Amino acid sequence: MKPLLLRRVEFAPTERFDPASWYLEVPAIAEFCSRGLSFEWPVTVLVGENGVGKSTLVEAIADSWQAGMRGADHLWSPGGTSGDSDLGTHIRCDGAYPRPTNGGFLRAESMVNLFEMADDMRVRDTDQRWTALSHGQSFLHYIAERPVGQGLWILDEPEAALSFQSCLALLGVLVDLAAEGSQVIMATHSPLLAACPNADILELTDTGIEPRPWQDLDMVRNWRTFLDAPDRYLRHL
Repeated sequence: MKPLLLRRVEFAPTERFDPASWYLEVPAIAEFCSRGLSFEWPVTVLVGENGVGKSTLVEAIADSWQAGMRGADHLWSPGGTSGDSDLGTHIRCDGAYPRPTNGGFLRAESMVNLFEMADDMRVRDTDQRWTALSHGQSFLHYIAERPVGQGLWILDEPEAALSFQSCLALLGVLVDLAAEGSQVIMATHSPLLAACPNADILELTDTGIEPRPWQDLDMVRNWRTFLDAPDRYLRHL
């Protein structure tokens, strides 16, 4: 296995850090700030219920990683949103240096903004415009057509754009990226995406962060039970 691009992320508060920051009250984020987070496999999957800190954590990692890039790649990330925390300015990424600009940060709520930027930067008017494709098509094509080479891919709930078949296609892309030396950190609610081969799965809960085998994840058990007998759930609506 090739050396990982990002080996560890640690909390390193600057003088501007506010100890009353709201995210410290989220157990998984508080544990991360106390212990840091090490990566041991090319693909790391973060799962858990809404509100446990998955997006906060991946946004912060993406923010810190991009801030340390020597060369600016305007298409690596769509930029922050008004709802982002400042956690990314208070963490340190331990990994490859100089940081490769390949890869990218994609999240459901701002993918369209990124694809619009990519369309505006196209050299030839005859090229296929990302925004002319469906959400799922543009997502898969964007990953497949990024510059070849090792890179860090951070994905926040990519299943929001994808059908079942497209999720399978994305799994194939992620396996190929890992085999080529890239690294993937993905937050998801999808049991299908969480089943990525050879992925390290971390479940964020209301008590902290725990490694879990796929078959023991709450979402896997819940979906399996629901699909076996939907009426068990629907009758209580």
